[in-house]
Amino acid sequence: MYAKRLTLNLGPGTFNFELKIMHSNKKRIYLSSPHMSGGEMKYINEAFEQNWVAPLGPNVDAFEHAIADYCGVGHAAALSSGTAAIHLSLINLGIEQGDEVIASTFTFSATVNPIVYQGATPVLVDSEPKTWNMDPELLEDAIRKRMSSVRRIKAIIPVHLYGMPANMKDILSIADKYEIPVIEDAAEALGSRFNGKRAGSFGIMGILSFNGNKIITTSGGGALISDNRKIIEHARFLATQARDKAIHYQHSHIGFNYRMSNILAGIGRGQMEVIDKRVTRRREIFSYYKEQLGSIDGFEFLDEPGNEFFSNRWLTTLLIDPVKTGFTREDLQIELEKENIETRPLWKPMHLQPVFKACPAFVNGYSEYLFKKGLCLPSGSNMNDEDLHRIIGAIKKFLADKS
Repeated sequence: MYAKRLTLNLGPGTFNFELKIMHSNKKRIYLSSPHMSGGEMKYINEAFEQNWVAPLGPNVDAFEHAIADYCGVGHAAALSSGTAAIHLSLINLGIEQGDEVIASTFTFSATVNPIVYQGATPVLVDSEPKTWNMDPELLEDAIRKRMSSVRRIKAIIPVHLYGMPANMKDILSIADKYEIPVIEDAAEALGSRFNGKRAGSFGIMGILSFNGNKIITTSGGGALISDNRKIIEHARFLATQARDKAIHYQHSHIGFNYRMSNILAGIGRGQMEVIDKRVTRRREIFSYYKEQLGSIDGFEFLDEPGNEFFSNRWLTTLLIDPVKTGFTREDLQIELEKENIETRPLWKPMHLQPVFKACPAFVNGYSEYLFKKGLCLPSGSNMNDEDLHRIIGAIKKFLADKS
């Protein structure tokens, strides 16, 4: 037995409590752990043999080409994180203090933090039910009400949450109408498509994440992608401490240490060789969960709302209606933790976060509904069928005990 301290944030209040959980001796099933292919070592060994172990190098160049080709864009910059990519995208657009940037409220804080880095104000927009992503009607409402001679809305950042593409047709139509550039947060959506076009390739810039829990990983890392060569070249310049072209160290701009190392890029090259297999497996996992649990009254999965939507199913998410089921999201989470199975609540909306509570927000209550009822189930592509059967068995046993 061990003690696990949990913090519940279900609104303005914060509750701390300690759980005494008796774990089984079964192996841990993680939410989304790294999945190596074996091919990564070829590129890592090459880096060691050539002594390219510092930032930049042949693996970085090749990884950038692989990312750009896969996403259907002209250029990519391999960076230290997806957060760094968002930060550089805002700098590229000249966003500064006094500006405003519209962003999805239902997301991880890394989407919004870089806006504050630049001294700008995040304007948070709620979700639509069919994708859980930025609601186009609320987006236009926010633009109309926030746009003025004093305030300047300089960018829109929609998020493709849990791999489900946002409604880019309507979002881009609104952005074009008001001449506001779009930066796509595709951190969770590598391999997802909307109308056959890759997530991240719609806006003036797109960002990717290769964190350890993503569909492919470089341990830590991210990328900025764009069809605009000058944007990517400027991002690379800023990401390498903005060193001017001179025989000595000279700097005319503030720079950052945001470039990816040649070692990590080697991991990425091996991972890109299996990206389609990883997407296929995650979609199989979603289908299995839905097949086994989708008919249970009070359980709801997020379907692709039309043929134009193709999700990589980075994480399978489940909504639990406590009125129909007789138990809450937390009840199931605790029960699965006893079986050494990791789950996680859906993102807590940014407008409910203490650090962003003063930001303008255009909400309809849907992201709060999702947060209160949603649970992410284990979705890693390295799970085998035995792992999936064990998870479903634990959930069905819990349901039987509750009936």
